[in-house]
Amino acid sequence: MEAFDEGEIVEPVSPTGQYLTSSSLSIYILAVMETEIPIDDSQTVPLLQNLFLPINSRFSSIMIKDKNGDKKWKKVEVKLGDHIKVPTFQSGNKSSNFLYDEYLDEYMSKIAVEHLPQHRPLWELHIVKYPTSKAMGTLVFKLHHALGDGFSLMGALLSCMERADKASLPFTLPSSQRPKSPIPNTKVVFKRLPSILLRTISEFGWSLLKSNLVEDDQTPIRSCSEDAKIRHINISDVSFSLDLVKEVKSKLGVSINDVLAGVIFFGIRLYMQESSLKSSQGQSTALVLLNTRNIEGYKSIKEMVEKTNTSSAWGNQYAFLHVPIPELTDSKYANPLEFIWEAHKEMIKKKNSLATPLTGMLLDMLRKLRGPEAAAKYLYSTLRNSSTTISNMIGPVEQMAVANIPIKGFYFMVAGSPESLTMTIMSYMGKIRIAFGVEKDFINKQLFKSSLENSLEIIIEAARQIKA
Repeated sequence: MEAFDEGEIVEPVSPTGQYLTSSSLSIYILAVMETEIPIDDSQTVPLLQNLFLPINSRFSSIMIKDKNGDKKWKKVEVKLGDHIKVPTFQSGNKSSNFLYDEYLDEYMSKIAVEHLPQHRPLWELHIVKYPTSKAMGTLVFKLHHALGDGFSLMGALLSCMERADKASLPFTLPSSQRPKSPIPNTKVVFKRLPSILLRTISEFGWSLLKSNLVEDDQTPIRSCSEDAKIRHINISDVSFSLDLVKEVKSKLGVSINDVLAGVIFFGIRLYMQESSLKSSQGQSTALVLLNTRNIEGYKSIKEMVEKTNTSSAWGNQYAFLHVPIPELTDSKYANPLEFIWEAHKEMIKKKNSLATPLTGMLLDMLRKLRGPEAAAKYLYSTLRNSSTTISNMIGPVEQMAVANIPIKGFYFMVAGSPESLTMTIMSYMGKIRIAFGVEKDFINKQLFKSSLENSLEIIIEAARQIKA
């Protein structure tokens, strides 16, 4: 990291940005776009120069330390050629019908673990021109999490895209159709206060224990290996119609996120049971990432970078919820919808406590008293002691295009976490994509994928048995 020179134009790195670029943690986001036609990269440089870089100064800045040791963003001249990577795969197969799925998988695994150079802005664009079973080409944006969270970076990517059907129209996002809760009166607030306080004490106390003392059991999804900082991962995904999720949602009267959490939890337990029968009842916890902005959709880039805008501002604004993964008992196997009900109850319980803001205050206090490295170590142990993280993003309903290249598939992955399993959820064009990064040579990628697919099928069948 470069030293600070007097007179340089800099801005401070956010507290979360400092945690994510520490000796304990270095987290990256891979945004993967699968193209419908072969990629013509002749417009790459002007698109990045004219559309991507102006979005936020962080895309043309490096991280430095000032004379007090505080991290700052320093604007630099960007040499775009250093950020654009076009790999060459040597297959030995000259057939025009040859598909490069295995080569792409290996390449994704390789770039996921590589650290970006600190002497240039913390992002890269990988242009893979080889066809796979899913696409004619693949674009992979690798961005350091310190640049912003998924909400910020998704807004940035969407600002570089246009609708494939009609470029002049804006993107639309699927409606959550979540009814707004009425504002409770003072009497109701005071009546609920004791239960909120008790729940907060319980949830915050459990969060402290999980982050410091209580580790999840060693299971087929948690290796407990010591080399967590250099853990190699394999990336794969499952895809299915959003309408199937909505069908289950309407049957049970829960949210789409509740259904997806239930599908994931049941799928995880099916995989664990298949790998080791005893492990299906081991103690496992998921860290569910929660966007803390008070917003309903992506704002314009101008709104996001506005200094006075706190509700949808650019940056890292998220929190973790510790959600236990239900054990796979005989009764739950007979009625897998219990996984959805338990996820629903846990999420309601945790959102109705003050544990999340208290955890944020604790991290901030650690940073002020002991420095950002201490806060980063606390965040690292929170991740290390759990079994998986789950993050969720909403993509547009319409098909995207960049430089007249239609994007047929879209998902993202988070790399650099000390866990053996990382999961992400993305909606795009009426489909749900659950992607997962699994520890190489530990978690069986194909078996895990089939477990998720089986979970969805079993849950849909169970929901259809419910009489209207």
